Amino acid sequence: MDKTRASYIEGTVSIILNAALFVLKLWAGIVTNSIALTADAWHTLSDSMSSVVVVIAARLSSLKPDKEHPFGHGRWEQIAAMFIGFILGVIAYGFMRDAIVMFKSKEATHFGTLAIVVTIISIVMKEALAQYAFYIARKTDNATVKADGWHHRSDALSSIVVLIGILFASKFWWIDSVLGAIISLMLFCATYQIVKEATTKLLGEEPSPELMQDLQNVIHSVHEGDLHSHHFHLHNYVSHQELTFHIKLDNQLSILDGHTIATEIENRIFEKHKIIATVHIEPLDFEHSRD
Repeated sequence: MDKTRASYIEGTVSIILNAALFVLKLWAGIVTNSIALTADAWHTLSDSMSSVVVVIAARLSSLKPDKEHPFGHGRWEQIAAMFIGFILGVIAYGFMRDAIVMFKSKEATHFGTLAIVVTIISIVMKEALAQYAFYIARKTDNATVKADGWHHRSDALSSIVVLIGILFASKFWWIDSVLGAIISLMLFCATYQIVKEATTKLLGEEPSPELMQDLQNVIHSVHEGDLHSHHFHLHNYVSHQELTFHIKLDNQLSILDGHTIATEIENRIFEKHKIIATVHIEPLDFEHSRD
């Protein structure tokens, strides 16, 4: 699956459906005089904003490397994911604030029958969009699309809060505010996960234990002795990954022999994992300050 094309499609579908849902919810909110449904409509419109970010990020990240950006522009995906995470955080804060104000004022929410139908339609469509975005993210490993999926789910969750409020508001005046606070906490958790993942990839990360084991196997397949490999750092540029690490070789080996071993390791890592590796060679008895 082409990563850029998939991002364009997901973003475009999301923009169109969110715009349609916004009009439907806003109309229902005005007709039924429901403040909650009207607010939920504007929350849906915010999803269109994040989808616009997805489309823009897909365009920017697909740009070829240039003189100023020799490693490409793939990290625009992480930057965009952090921006969407920020939007989710702002929405979560708004939910929490409104829930607290509503609870303190003992304000009950009143809805009409039309609101039930519109809210159910919204829940189904938004969860379908979320599942579609998560599917694209799994196939393309696209952090921005994954973040957009969480944004879709946040709207589905907020609509569930509205629906529960519709069904039980007459019995429990406080249910809308309490459930709103719970959803807010869930959104804060989603924001944390999105920002954490994007930040980790931007800063550079340690390879996973599974990848480390595979790398050690590749290294040992090139040279029988213990190369004392260490200082593994994985740099994720989205369009490609680069790996740097150190190995220690016998002091008596020639520069040519050491270069041959390092190059063979780099080639085998690329063949197996499509990761561009750079190996730094050290003398066997060298004590690194960070060892």
